[in-house]
Amino acid sequence: MSTTSLKVTEGETDFIVPAAEKPCKTWYKVIGDLHGPTSRRPLVALHGGPGVNHGYLLILSDLTKAHSIPLIVYDQIGNGNSTHLPEKMGDISFWTEQLFLDELANLLTHLGVKEYDILGHSWGGMFGSRHAATQPAGLKHLVLASTPASMGLWVKSQNALRAKLPQDVQDILDEHEKNGTTESEAYQAAVAVFYSRHLCTINPMPEPVAEGFGWIKKDPTVYLTMNGPTEFYITGPLKEWTMIQDAHKITVPTLLVNGRHDQAQDPVVAPFFHEIPHVKWANFAESSHMVHFEERKRYMEVVGNFLVDNKMEL
Repeated sequence: MSTTSLKVTEGETDFIVPAAEKPCKTWYKVIGDLHGPTSRRPLVALHGGPGVNHGYLLILSDLTKAHSIPLIVYDQIGNGNSTHLPEKMGDISFWTEQLFLDELANLLTHLGVKEYDILGHSWGGMFGSRHAATQPAGLKHLVLASTPASMGLWVKSQNALRAKLPQDVQDILDEHEKNGTTESEAYQAAVAVFYSRHLCTINPMPEPVAEGFGWIKKDPTVYLTMNGPTEFYITGPLKEWTMIQDAHKITVPTLLVNGRHDQAQDPVVAPFFHEIPHVKWANFAESSHMVHFEERKRYMEVVGNFLVDNKMEL
């Protein structure tokens, strides 16, 4: 999307990761003026995957235009324009949640950001919620967009949605998972049917979303190591991930967002609503996992009102 009417700054920051055994950098982009006299607290957007890139969150610059909220996006290590480490494929001791928490803290320090809000989408919301649970002094608001409270609930939801697919599509998924041929064209085509219903209902898929998934194909290291072949066939360490026991430690005002047809169905999000002390929840009836594209106008109104006034206009 175009951000030509806004100040845009791109850069890289060194990210020291001793276990990487080589220099690492985090690439970032700032839309708006971080230190302008009329600027508000910046919004740090954490992309999903793990393994896509920042591009599909640039749409959040709508909030910059409407409310003078500077937007910070970046490519997490292993993804997009940041340092890639294909030699770490399968290394679950390297690709940990803590790695991404450290990277976020490093970026905030580099940019000199003292106070900030976070919007984490999907996987970005997962480690964003963990960051919030540490109660960092500078965090003021949290938006968890289509974020699972646990991967156990996520997998259960994917299986329930999958059971509603046409039987021939289900059969293809079952057969190729049983045979270990999840890289086949037939399997990927069947997954695409699922995604068209529950990842993004816009046809054709918006280019930034498609580009993000293209990065997983270019370098699947992070996704395959942490997650596994697909959203509902999880073989990596994220299979055991949960925030349910720690969600009550999130003390900042929090907004939950999901879509009616979302992969993050209501039961997947609900523990956040029950455990976080100061929380609101907005569900979007015409959306799946990409609510910010599917119901863009209302999404920006709801999120903008929350960040600016801690209100939601439903």
